[in-house]
Amino acid sequence: MPTLAGKLLFWLSFISLLSIKTTTLAQVYYICEEDSNHTTNSTYQRNLHTVLSILPRTNTGLGFFNYSAGQDSDTVYSAALCRGDINPDECLSCLNDSVAYLRDLCPNQKGAIVYYDYCWLNYDYNTILGNPDDDSTQVFLYNVQNASDSDGFNKVVRPVLNELIDQAAGGDSLRKFATTNRTGPDFTTLYGLVQCIPNLSGQQCTDCLQAAVSDVFFKRGGRIGVKVGLRVLQRSCNFRYEIYPFFNGSTLVTSPPPSTSQPPTSQGAPPASSPPQGKSSNTIVIIVVVTITVCVITILAFVIIKRSRKKKNQQMPHTRNIETETLDISTVESLRYNFNTVKTATNNFSNENKLGQGGFGTVYKGKIGDDQEIAVKRLARDSGQGDIEFKNEVLLVAKLQHRNLVRLLGFSIKGSERLLIYEFLPNASLDQFIFDPAKSTLLDWEKRYNIIVGVGKGLLYLHEDSRLRICHRDLKASNVLLDAELNAKIADFGMARLFKPGETQGDTNRIVGTYGYMAPEYAMHGQFSVKSDVFSYGVLVLEMITGQKNHCFRNGESIGDLLSFAWKSWQNGTTIKMIDPVLKIGSSSLQDIIRIIHIGLLCVQENVANRPTMASVVAMLNSFSITLPVPSEPAFFLHGSTDSENSKTTKLSQLTTNDASISKIVPR
Repeated sequence: MPTLAGKLLFWLSFISLLSIKTTTLAQVYYICEEDSNHTTNSTYQRNLHTVLSILPRTNTGLGFFNYSAGQDSDTVYSAALCRGDINPDECLSCLNDSVAYLRDLCPNQKGAIVYYDYCWLNYDYNTILGNPDDDSTQVFLYNVQNASDSDGFNKVVRPVLNELIDQAAGGDSLRKFATTNRTGPDFTTLYGLVQCIPNLSGQQCTDCLQAAVSDVFFKRGGRIGVKVGLRVLQRSCNFRYEIYPFFNGSTLVTSPPPSTSQPPTSQGAPPASSPPQGKSSNTIVIIVVVTITVCVITILAFVIIKRSRKKKNQQMPHTRNIETETLDISTVESLRYNFNTVKTATNNFSNENKLGQGGFGTVYKGKIGDDQEIAVKRLARDSGQGDIEFKNEVLLVAKLQHRNLVRLLGFSIKGSERLLIYEFLPNASLDQFIFDPAKSTLLDWEKRYNIIVGVGKGLLYLHEDSRLRICHRDLKASNVLLDAELNAKIADFGMARLFKPGETQGDTNRIVGTYGYMAPEYAMHGQFSVKSDVFSYGVLVLEMITGQKNHCFRNGESIGDLLSFAWKSWQNGTTIKMIDPVLKIGSSSLQDIIRIIHIGLLCVQENVANRPTMASVVAMLNSFSITLPVPSEPAFFLHGSTDSENSKTTKLSQLTTNDASISKIVPR
């Protein structure tokens, strides 16, 4: 028989499912107008700071913000819009994130725009809400999966979008937003969403959305095929459809702001009519009862949760199992370090000993005894994700021994403190070398090749050669550490998953890792396998060749994504343009580099079955007599287009969230 506390927790959990957590976002697309800059401490810059400070306080009541300040050429115009299903707190949080983001990434530009999943922000020196037809900047994204029944799918999509456009256009001056779902072919459910900025007229909203839809289906449709998910973002309107729910079905909205003052009543005017006394009394009673009930439920839930946490904290962490294995930390008890010893070794975790900060905690340099240097990862307190990472690393890494994997020396637990102790690697992580213009010169082609081979051997060990079969799930440049001789060692196994005997792939609702390195089947559908690691490895290989990050690859004056550029270069026979200019290459090494590019492209193919295993990759790296197959097109996540006449620089960026879906991991 369920207890009262159990029933209360059940209903509270059920109610919590009705709202969507949206404080942190997975993807962002931003554009800085490079053709017009302001100077430091100029009038325009001061006006911009004023506008961005005041804009979050100009909510019309339903998530639309609009503010301008200044005179003549120093006038700054701004506007922002939250998605219609986002609640007030999440809306404001998204807007504040957007302000901080653009201040950081477009520090000197007079105009910029950022599109998050849940809001957009635009500021400029020209009026930005005057002409809805002038949406020269468009963000176009689509699901890589094609519809199995393209004709049947289109017969559902177009009517749904037309219906939503009519609903949104019929909205008032505060909100033009609509969502729906409809059963499609093969019993799939199609979810759709459209939105216009509310200051558009109904006809302007219709025209904007119809133009965007027509552009997709008539201009792009023949090129990309019929996709099961598609999204178009413009300044004045946007739409999206998917075969999975991506919006809040209850459509939470911000209530209109209350009037700050009541208009005065003239002495001759009759008093406003009031409701009958009986109905008023009943209403008051109902409100009081509901308020008391909610308060009681909240207090009981708070007490229950607090007691549950207290009981959980009193239990020793080594008595609980991890997601990937039934073993507990007590099986590696011999690796436990005394907490005070480690604390002393790091000088009480001082800033002087700090090596870097990651998504789950901070890394410090320490010294035990006279000569043993260590690296200590201090996990963030009260972090459920951090606890999972802690157990993963202790239980998995402690049993892995390979020259290309970072060596775990031990761990320490005291109260809520969780420490992981590793061998100290003096050259930190690969990203601090390969993406640094000064340090990258230290990595000649021979050293880069050795790193590429070393990481490949480390992955091969995880996938096939160790007694465990492990998928890393977060391979990237910041998770490859370098020892004194610049040998590569794979680190950070907090996101790793252990495959049981006979398993080759898994599915999860909790996507972890870093966009840009994620395989498409994992990022889109939560399906992962050792081939997901192969994809990440391919991205890393291409970064090693070019010396540039995958999500902001620069080719002359333009900026795009690395995989797109690599594929186009391969097709055009211009792969030599990909090679990092700091590399001094001869005719023999040039042939080797082009072969490595070929291997990298094989690893990032969109079709999972076409990607090689790490055993094949290592064999191809070690033997130049093996004939390589022809690569197919890699996976592309984001496609953007800008008006070249406006001389705007397009920038693509994949961010990671710090909630349950995406893990934010800062390079060490």
